Amino acid sequence: MRFRAGLIVLILLVIEDPAVLAQSAAKVAPSPEFVTVPITLDQGRIVINVDLQLPDGSTERVRGWVDNGNPDLSMNPRVAGLMGLHVRCNGQVCSATPPSQVVALELSIGGMKIFLNPTREVKIPAGTSALAPGMSAEINIPSSVLRNYDLLIDFPDRKFTIGQPGSLKFDGVKSKMAVNPSNGVIQIPGKIENKNYNLGLDLGSSINFLSEDLYDKLSNAHPDWPHMTGAVGPFNTGDLGDEPSWKLMRVDRVQFGSLFLTNVAVTDLQNDRLTHFEQRPGFRAPGLLSAEALLNYRVGIDYAHSTVYFDIGRTVMFPDFDVVGLILRPEGDTAFTIVGVADFDGKPSVPDIQAGDHLVAVDDNPVADLTLGQVWSLLEGSPGQERKLTVARAGKQFTVVAKAQQFLGEAARNDQAEGKSKKN
Repeated sequence: MRFRAGLIVLILLVIEDPAVLAQSAAKVAPSPEFVTVPITLDQGRIVINVDLQLPDGSTERVRGWVDNGNPDLSMNPRVAGLMGLHVRCNGQVCSATPPSQVVALELSIGGMKIFLNPTREVKIPAGTSALAPGMSAEINIPSSVLRNYDLLIDFPDRKFTIGQPGSLKFDGVKSKMAVNPSNGVIQIPGKIENKNYNLGLDLGSSINFLSEDLYDKLSNAHPDWPHMTGAVGPFNTGDLGDEPSWKLMRVDRVQFGSLFLTNVAVTDLQNDRLTHFEQRPGFRAPGLLSAEALLNYRVGIDYAHSTVYFDIGRTVMFPDFDVVGLILRPEGDTAFTIVGVADFDGKPSVPDIQAGDHLVAVDDNPVADLTLGQVWSLLEGSPGQERKLTVARAGKQFTVVAKAQQFLGEAARNDQAEGKSKKN
């Protein structure tokens, strides 16, 4: 799931002529039935190499975002230009006419051709080359496209497989899922505290969330569950200005289809944002699970039969919130602004840093030009492990030695829930 502001919209007029498409396809090698490619998990987002098919017949390799929780096709202005889409803008609305009467927008993954048609609308991020803050991907592969295929996301081995319907063999616990027929967005029956809830599945995100009402109900009933304030680690998206004030909690047990998950980290989604989220896919959802909750699994998605498979790949608990407690915002100039510092045991976890400082380096590794996920990989560490931070304030640089903490750990109880993050 992703929240974005300042998007401009590119309207594509696509005329599909099967005869022309077939003639074009005959000139290239047959597409394989399925392919497997390596993935990069960048702040919970599945990123792969994709090859764009350009109008002159050549190809261009770019980074693509496997974005099954979002039905909208997005690309940055550079990719739009490469694909021959001529953009004309009127205020915040941009329209384009195809360079010819027939435009078959397509890309390939590991040599397998993926048609992006029939898509009438492409979203272009305004004023940036990134599809999301601090991200390397220049184009996404949305749920409206992915629903036409079989998928297998192997988180433990960092592999992504896509195939024609019926081409993949799935293992593991299987569950029925509801697929929105118009856009491919997924819901799976779930249960929390013996009550039934239909929860979304978004493997293109790292944020697990519950509605504000459900979060508050569970939090009030279970003050002993680990709590904290501030979107550190995998929950730091850099997308929203209020991330320093986000409430986080570990839910003791969540049933997700036939799968039972324990100690699931969640944040609360305020009701106004929940309404926005529900309107886009067209269903009501009191919560959503993301890649963050499923990093030990191989997740198979059989859209044709409305079935999802969860195959356990490892049993070791992933140390998802063992990090230095900064909350970052990627800037367009490749800088990273520190917008907040999370509290630990009721005190600022990095006391020498202020909101508004800029992170320059971690352990002498410059962070300029890194993705947000790469920066967080530098900030991870065993509890108590030190990281040397180079920080800029008012044009001057200084160093701070900060310790990684086990946020949302078993020891993080009410005292941590009472603390507040420092923020702008």
